[in-house]
Amino acid sequence: MSNLKKVNIVRRSLMRTLTKNIGGTKNSKGGNIDTSKIKKVLICRPNGRLGNMLLITPLVQEVSKTFPDCKIDVFVKGMVAPIVFEKYTAIDKIIHLPKKPFKELIKYFKVWTLIKAQNYDLVINVDQNSSSGRLAAQFSNARYKFFGDLPENVQLNIDDYDHIAKYPVYNFRYFLSQFGLEDKKAPVELIDLKLSQEEIASGKKVLDNIVDPNKKTIAIFTFATGEKCYNPTWWKPFYAALKKEFPNDNIMEVLPVENVSQINFEAPSFYSKDVREIGSVLANVNVFIGADSGIMHLSSASKAPTLGLFSGANMKKYEPYGNGSRGLDTNILGVQDFIKEIKSILEKQ
Repeated sequence: MSNLKKVNIVRRSLMRTLTKNIGGTKNSKGGNIDTSKIKKVLICRPNGRLGNMLLITPLVQEVSKTFPDCKIDVFVKGMVAPIVFEKYTAIDKIIHLPKKPFKELIKYFKVWTLIKAQNYDLVINVDQNSSSGRLAAQFSNARYKFFGDLPENVQLNIDDYDHIAKYPVYNFRYFLSQFGLEDKKAPVELIDLKLSQEEIASGKKVLDNIVDPNKKTIAIFTFATGEKCYNPTWWKPFYAALKKEFPNDNIMEVLPVENVSQINFEAPSFYSKDVREIGSVLANVNVFIGADSGIMHLSSASKAPTLGLFSGANMKKYEPYGNGSRGLDTNILGVQDFIKEIKSILEKQ
């Protein structure tokens, strides 16, 4: 491990220790919430990864549905958020935290000045373990502040509570219930890129230029970061099985920004650095299969039936859901199980 990574680990640990006791429902001012008076909301998720931005779209939808007249600012890191929220009309400002605060101190302090200058009605921190998110909630001027965690004596017994896109919504609903708003127990919204019909049609044209438009298309994504990435000795037998089991269907590989392939570029492939273009192409495939990654979440957010491959204990937290999507535990299941899942999806179309 490099010295820089060691320093960052120590820094994050120190910040979490210093901020873990900041805020809580008890810090919010009392009284019932009048939904008609919630006009300006700040959602804090200072993280720059594509997957994490997509995974807060259910919360953004929940806030918009609960407070239909409100405008939402999002406090984030990196430049992915404007792409993800391009079609979200409720989103007003996107406040960017510099990726390297200590090298961009002026920008860093401007962010906090901007947050402080706004008069928010409600501030929501998505991740209770985010020190920057908790600080932003505490630093803001808002009548109602939710810091992302539940009181110590509260545990929500919900089957899918562990999912990272869902528990912020469940926690937020509990928070609102303490201020007079009834939790109607509605299903959590799907993660959603909100592709337009024009984008989807454009994606179909791109796809039709890569594969036979008269056949169904199975899209694979063979890359992921770190330990989540399955190596060529895993992917090549699986790809061979796909070709054998689905001779009358297209099999296409979506390439990562690194432009690498675990099957040595043997399949027809699609490469783009444009997130919305990738999503528009995936919206037209019949099934997507790939390891836990930002592209897996992008497929799910584009409403493609998505099969996520997981080898760790985090499947319940990150697995795709909706539109026939699900996570597959590769420690338990094998190639024939994956083939069976793909066939099940294709047969329903």
